[in-house]
Amino acid sequence: MSSERIIKKYPNRRLYDTEVSRYITLADVRNLVMGSARFRVVDAANDADITRSILLQIMLEEETGGEPLFSAPMLAQIIRFYGGTVQGVFARYLESSLDLFAQQQKQLTDAWGDSPLDAVTRMTKRNMDLWSELQDEFMRAAGIPVGGERPGDDDDQ
Repeated sequence: MSSERIIKKYPNRRLYDTEVSRYITLADVRNLVMGSARFRVVDAANDADITRSILLQIMLEEETGGEPLFSAPMLAQIIRFYGGTVQGVFARYLESSLDLFAQQQKQLTDAWGDSPLDAVTRMTKRNMDLWSELQDEFMRAAGIPVGGERPGDDDDQ
């Protein structure tokens, strides 16, 4: 298996996934994207790389299917960058920003676990343990037995 999956687009507008030897839909390509699969879409007639146009088509469907990610003013601003002297700089900036955002999102997800409630539960338990330890130390310092300790017990024995 190659490291990059090849999908061929035929003149009849159908997409053929060469790895699984079957026709697929744009929804299937979207699932590949969501699964972080490496793939490339090529025009079956001339082997031209058309991955970007397929991804843009998926984005267009996503934008029209519900809550849009891009507002009209944002899209207008992006269009203004085309052809300008900063187009390449803007593209690299946007890509770097999205990479950083994805990394931060992954770190937050890793830190929180499966749900925010789990994270709050873990933090609460940790805080309660720390508070209990602090109280125990305070009581010992005041000469008051803690838990199963008897007066005169030393931890250093």
